[in-house]
Amino acid sequence: MTALDKADALRRRKGGRPIAALTAYDYPTARLLDEAGVDMLLVGDSLGMVVLGYPDTTHVTLGHMLHHIAAVARAQPRAFIVGDFSIGTYDTPAQALANAQCLVAAGAEAVKLEGGCNQAEKVRAITAAGIPVVGHLGMLPQSVIEEGGYHKTGKTPAQAAAILADAEALVAAGVCAIVLESVLPATARWVTAQIAVPTIGIGSGEDTCDGEVAVVDDLIGSFPWFVPPFARPEAHVADAIREAAAKYVARVTLLSKASP
Repeated sequence: MTALDKADALRRRKGGRPIAALTAYDYPTARLLDEAGVDMLLVGDSLGMVVLGYPDTTHVTLGHMLHHIAAVARAQPRAFIVGDFSIGTYDTPAQALANAQCLVAAGAEAVKLEGGCNQAEKVRAITAAGIPVVGHLGMLPQSVIEEGGYHKTGKTPAQAAAILADAEALVAAGVCAIVLESVLPATARWVTAQIAVPTIGIGSGEDTCDGEVAVVDDLIGSFPWFVPPFARPEAHVADAIREAAAKYVARVTLLSKASP
């Protein structure tokens, strides 16, 4: 399937079988998640924190994104590969299109950007070039410094109406799906019912959107130093790594002591 075919298939999932999406940042993880049947692999700028050790996503560069998108793409997954724009790389329609083409050249099949009405012209420029776009509304990680932290959104009627207006602008501009992050569940459910493309929730409640996306490290428990309150770990890989490494250290130490 082409990228446009995959985007169309994703769009047709609206109101149907829920979309299961996970982040992926490297080749083996992409292969494993694809073998598990994940629908979408999001190469998110969350890699800034869970892979590169930065305090937030504002330190992620285009070079970082290209590097990790290429690694995921080498797995040749069946799943739809969506690559995030990094901060400051889509400030104008021309810049957004040029950098979207860079992300696609690295292996992304669609690109994702944060923001609503103010991004509509950029979405139009990208989709007009045949590149699918996924939107991102609610809590916007790239705005964490300006917003003074991570906050739930859609808590008042005015906030809910603003999210819907942003969603409608993105849909009119041509997005194939919209991520709703940290949106009040009632608002997420309401916005989902009002728009024609699938919503994919993260921290926006369960059964409120047309699908969910999770950071893979939260799912498998490989980043134990911070776990979002909405995360539901299905494994605890960090414990297994510590145990395996401790056994290795003990084995090497014993071997060195046994040597003449």
